[in-house]
Amino acid sequence: MTELGLAAFVIGLIAIGLRRPFVWVLAYLYIDILAPQKFTWMILPKLQISLLTFVLAFGGWLIIDNKQDSRFTLRQALLVVLLVYCGLTTLSADFPVEAAAKWAWVWKAMIFAVFLPLTLRTRLRFESAILVMVLSIGAIVIGGAIKTLASGGGYGTLKLFVNDNTGIYEGSIISCMAIAAIPLVWWAAKYTTIFPRGKLTMLFAVALIFACMLIPIGTQARTGLLCIGLLFLLSLRSVKNRFLYMAAMAALALVAIPFLPESYTKRMDTIENHQSDESASTRVAVWMWTLDYVKDHPLGGGFDAFRSNRLRIETRAATGQGNNTGVEIQQVEDAARAYHSSYFEMLGEQGWPGLFLWLWIQAMGLWQMERLRSRWRKKAAAPGAGTDVQWQAPLANALQQAQLVYLLGSLFVGIAFQAFALMLIGVQCGLWSYLRRIDSPDVRVIRARPKLNIPGAVAAN
Repeated sequence: MTELGLAAFVIGLIAIGLRRPFVWVLAYLYIDILAPQKFTWMILPKLQISLLTFVLAFGGWLIIDNKQDSRFTLRQALLVVLLVYCGLTTLSADFPVEAAAKWAWVWKAMIFAVFLPLTLRTRLRFESAILVMVLSIGAIVIGGAIKTLASGGGYGTLKLFVNDNTGIYEGSIISCMAIAAIPLVWWAAKYTTIFPRGKLTMLFAVALIFACMLIPIGTQARTGLLCIGLLFLLSLRSVKNRFLYMAAMAALALVAIPFLPESYTKRMDTIENHQSDESASTRVAVWMWTLDYVKDHPLGGGFDAFRSNRLRIETRAATGQGNNTGVEIQQVEDAARAYHSSYFEMLGEQGWPGLFLWLWIQAMGLWQMERLRSRWRKKAAAPGAGTDVQWQAPLANALQQAQLVYLLGSLFVGIAFQAFALMLIGVQCGLWSYLRRIDSPDVRVIRARPKLNIPGAVAAN
């Protein structure tokens, strides 16, 4: 029944897109995030729904959709340059077969990030895209939160929709993405025009945010805890009563700590001392190996270049009790360990040029969202400002917060090409282009043009 329901839903979206082509864009967002074809086994895998909606989204925009207000931004151009560069490094990759396998999904995610801003031409489309993104994440998060409350979860053991530890369903990745989605959930609840704003909408948003906060506990991912801390600091910038907010968060943390699983608190303790944990020590060793690797390969080794690493890791663990406490040093050998960091992932796979392009794209997004936030806050605070200028600054702020959380999580997880993160970039590019267009002098002149009371004149549309 689950498969039939999902198949009917996806086919229904595709059918609606025949009248509204933008729905195909939303369908692809849903499928690329949730990947329903992975947890079904008959209908959806055979339909190749990811590729189908990808082609329909592009074809619908190209053939049917209105392209009058579509704009191509500098960040989109940089994404194209990075895409081409990744293609070139794939041709000369150290591990051609593995690199081709990663390229098979990376190019599609990057192309869609370049394409998405061209379709975001109205407020309704921004709202629709963000709602689909957060509700798709929410579908994963809600199930994971319920299992966490029921069993406490566990590192590598919390089962979500897909019974494997890959893609967005990997523990550290879903923890990072769930926390990054929280600002967008809150924005959608406060400013949506698709759903009626009221107590029920706000209650669902609060419940979804609570579920997002539970995912780092259920997955026992240290990355998620750091992302929660950063989001708390970022939110201080927007709340009205900062001291009351800090007191409430501190009280909530104190109340929650006794209920946390013992395995969770022990795992979080390794944040302070990475040498006591083999996983953390391995990450540091891989990062050091990557720095040595790019000395001889400054242009990178292509996707999955980490497979050539050979590591010797030293871990330290306390032994004994009281006055008999000692330190036991162990030597562990490992090989072909992943980067566990987007920054080192870009450096090792795409070299210094790829890392520079990626950082440029990220930095430009933070700067652009700050510009929009500042400008449209002033517009909203101006005397006589209407409700049509109230949602822009909060959206820019939410997108900036989501990106900052992602960039922190990227320090410890290899998610440089994660689809949800690239979608965030696409929405940022679309918002930058859309708000600059409607804020341009030409648009203001047209809007400010007075009506001429000339007898017999016909008003121009």
